[in-house]
Amino acid sequence: MAKRNNEHISISDALKEFVETNKLEKGLDKVNVADAWADLMGNGVNNYTRSVNLERDTLYVQLNSSVLREELSYGKEKIIMMINEALGKEIVKKLILR
Repeated sequence: MAKRNNEHISISDALKEFVETNKLEKGLDKVNVADAWADLMGNGVNNYTRSVNLERDTLYVQLNSSVLREELSYGKEKIIMMINEALGKEIVKKLILR
């Protein structure tokens, strides 16, 4: 028979524990990184963004504008920093613009 955990736990803590226990964190990171890209880049960039994929610690962003890709390539380090800051942890180490 399972022991009952009598200590009070907040819903956010319970969810965090569930996510970590069930290895869902990687999937959530992928969703959160895509959301962070959309929020940080705004409509101007989002209109040209085809896809945002996180694989391990590399963020692959597919753009359908070579001019925009060129322009963003100069600010890669800053973009990585802003995304990690928005997520509150270092998830992205490398940014590949395609």
